[in-house]
Amino acid sequence: MAVDQNLSSRINLMRILLIGGIVFVHVPFNDETSPFLGTFGAFDWLRVFLGESLFRIGVPCLSAISGYLLFRRGVSNFQFAPVVLSKLNTVLLPFLLWNLGLLLLVLLMQQAQIGIGYFPDMANSGPAEMADHAFALQGYPVNLPLYFLRDLLVCILLSPILAALVHRAPWLTCGSLFLLAILPYVTIGLVLKKSILFSFALGIAVAIHGLDAKALDRHAAAGVVVVLLAAIVLAAGLYWTGPAFPYWLELAQNTLSIVGALGFWLLSALLIRSALGQKLAQTGSLSFWVFCAHYPLLVGLWMVWNRVGSADAYPFFYVGALIVTFTVLVTSNAMINRLLPTVYKVLTGSRGRRRPSALAPGGARNAEATATNAAALSQDWR
Repeated sequence: MAVDQNLSSRINLMRILLIGGIVFVHVPFNDETSPFLGTFGAFDWLRVFLGESLFRIGVPCLSAISGYLLFRRGVSNFQFAPVVLSKLNTVLLPFLLWNLGLLLLVLLMQQAQIGIGYFPDMANSGPAEMADHAFALQGYPVNLPLYFLRDLLVCILLSPILAALVHRAPWLTCGSLFLLAILPYVTIGLVLKKSILFSFALGIAVAIHGLDAKALDRHAAAGVVVVLLAAIVLAAGLYWTGPAFPYWLELAQNTLSIVGALGFWLLSALLIRSALGQKLAQTGSLSFWVFCAHYPLLVGLWMVWNRVGSADAYPFFYVGALIVTFTVLVTSNAMINRLLPTVYKVLTGSRGRRRPSALAPGGARNAEATATNAAALSQDWR
């Protein structure tokens, strides 16, 4: 299945929106500043809505995009060995650089008695725990959000099996994986987050069965409203019962994190028509930079705040941390890309904004070249 320019732009728009939302999920807090205490009223409910409900949709949606792009040319054109070799550079290498870099920094900090309690206790971690901190073999890495890259690599290694299953029995395969993904307390071992495996398989199914990704665009406004209302209702339940959610509410949270991806996809159909949507769709590798770098920065800001701030002023930290994080990441992305392009290329797994190179006579952009560049951009997170 070909990825046209509009589809590619929507995928890139989705990436920056979803990863921006993931930043909200990881804003730190402690027992004194938990949103479930209700200390700050509506502000706390908003934190739950953004961090525990709406933007939990991000990771499953990103994995569905990855599965779709991997098989967009069909099963017959999929070459497993070249894909795996490519992912060593675009997925595994960035994971190792960002995670091991933070691991080394944490080790040095903790030896100097700095940052104790903010990251895992390295001095008292056994070999198995250290292996998880470093490589996420069975547990989460020290740079927490990078578990997605670990799970994505596992899904890529499983992709021939998943493709065969969804090709022959799409409903049974996707239905079984969906059930496993939403059920609380059920683990499957292969991935750290179950929804990633289901969503990746669903993306493969959409690609190899040639389903029209734009089929529901005419219902975009209604779909966005339904998902938004569902997220509001879920946030209300989470706010009143958290942090120990009842079984049925965890089930609802898991379900919305997957089903809600459709709402974000329909939202992209609306936003891509705007100048802002087009601008965001052209941010290229900024989304990957934000994804890899936001967690250490947020924790660093939290460490500083706990020295100079107070629990009573937590809303100032929350808003300020988001402003500082996005500002620093956008600025650093542009600076490193411009000043140290080789380093930037390595850190982002050879990702980057590709400039259209083919121009028609007189300076007019060649439409075919534009579409080709747009399709190339959409491959970045496969």
